[in-house]
Amino acid sequence: MLIKMVPKLLLVLLVAAMAAMAASPPKPVDVPFPKNYVPTWATDHIKYINGGNEVQLSLDKWTGTGFQSKGTYLFGHFSMQIKMVPGDSAGTVTAFYLSSQNAEHDEIDFEFLGNRSGQPYILQTNVFSGGKGNREQRIYLWFDPTKDYHAYSVLWNMHQIIFFVDDVPIRVFKNSRDLGVRYPFNQPMKIYSSLWNADDWATRGGLEKTDWSKAPFVASYRGFHVDGCEASVAESTCATQGRRWWDQKAFDDLDGMQWRKLKGVRDRYTIYNYCADKVRSPAMPPECTRDRDI
Repeated sequence: MLIKMVPKLLLVLLVAAMAAMAASPPKPVDVPFPKNYVPTWATDHIKYINGGNEVQLSLDKWTGTGFQSKGTYLFGHFSMQIKMVPGDSAGTVTAFYLSSQNAEHDEIDFEFLGNRSGQPYILQTNVFSGGKGNREQRIYLWFDPTKDYHAYSVLWNMHQIIFFVDDVPIRVFKNSRDLGVRYPFNQPMKIYSSLWNADDWATRGGLEKTDWSKAPFVASYRGFHVDGCEASVAESTCATQGRRWWDQKAFDDLDGMQWRKLKGVRDRYTIYNYCADKVRSPAMPPECTRDRDI
């Protein structure tokens, strides 16, 4: 009997070991805004609170505003806690994204699309690689993002890009260069955030316009976590490649629990997925199967 149990025990241990190979990113470290970021435009529309530990961006009929990271990064973990514009925010977009600086640019996007009061916020994500985008996915958030701060994070390494809402993975974009899909791996990116008017497309395809009587619209930020390999725009490799925590085997893929959480978000909250858009792409893009989008 004991001999028969040994193979089962070994199997259990093997499964446990395989599950332990993947891991969640370390908890983000909160720092003041000036440590990692600087304003980029309309500086009079940025308000600093508690010594810069919290920042508010405001949008009125004249201008929005934004900020960017001091450094430029090639891979890492980047997180921002944001409290979205409350009330009637239709037409507004709050963006948090990474972008490189050349014509065939790479970009990793969170865009939060404002809504009419009482309707859910829409979170749109996108990935550009070598100047090619058109990889939009949209979900409803399962909470009211205007009531409290929530963390929106990107983990980017040579193997995958993961979008997180709090600790929940909502999207993964795997390195599919072997399938002929370009992947962001050699263009350092800055981190940006902005609040701006996009009522030509943001809410119901532009049917809902910004109600300027509700201005100013205010989005609040804190956390400002940056843990990346700093590299100049001219560099195409990370000097510490292979030695940072996100380079380790545990971060090559999601673990079983993370895949289940991701599937739960896709099943319950997805409202648009480019992989399923046969009008735009009659042949499904090759990365979609690897990313388990379909």
